[in-house]
Amino acid sequence: MQTHMKTRPTAGAAASESLPILFFKPGCPWCTEVATFLDEHGISHRLIDITRDSAGRARMERISRQAKAPTLDWHGEILADFGLDELVPFLRSKNIKLEDS
Repeated sequence: MQTHMKTRPTAGAAASESLPILFFKPGCPWCTEVATFLDEHGISHRLIDITRDSAGRARMERISRQAKAPTLDWHGEILADFGLDELVPFLRSKNIKLEDS
């Protein structure tokens, strides 16, 4: 079974709590590339800016055991310090159908 998600606004606590979380730093080219990719492929996610959210940064460091962004928390499975070369196979392993694929 393949899962396909459309991008939705990430406001609203109930809806956003169940979304994958992308921990990012503004100005980070890898973070921008990953966030753009997720948006362009209709994959809903929640963004946490670790430069402004100290609790978010602490959470990222605790669950990933490292301090680099981007880090993706996919319902408890962590992909840390990655680029598109790692993201695409990760998403496919989760049965995510990419809109262009």
